[in-house]
Amino acid sequence: MKNITLDTNAYSGLNQGAIAVKQAIEAADNVFIPIFVLAELLFGFKKGSREHENIALFNDFMKLPGVSFHIPTDETARIYADIILDLKRQGKPIPTHDIWIAASAVETGSVIITYDKHFLDIAQVRVWDELRA
Repeated sequence: MKNITLDTNAYSGLNQGAIAVKQAIEAADNVFIPIFVLAELLFGFKKGSREHENIALFNDFMKLPGVSFHIPTDETARIYADIILDLKRQGKPIPTHDIWIAASAVETGSVIITYDKHFLDIAQVRVWDELRA
């Protein structure tokens, strides 16, 4: 079983025609959308000029087989704490939402699909091969 977790920029890339993101989704058994990604997407939809169209597209995406939200649990919080402690020790802070997204990916055994290279600083996370290229 192949699990992936989509970062906000990967979902945006998908809607802009990113073939690599589409292929990653098609190859996955499970596609997780962390609730923090939903929050970032909704913010973007609301500040843009195509809010209703973007919400409709997202709702259609969520109906695809294998696509679901990841809701944080107490285990997600424990993983988050481990990740942020490691990052602080390394002196490599990253955005808080991205730490939660990473914790969601670790909990679900997922590869993170993202264009943000700072995920490479998180030892616990498996990142998309495209990011390493």
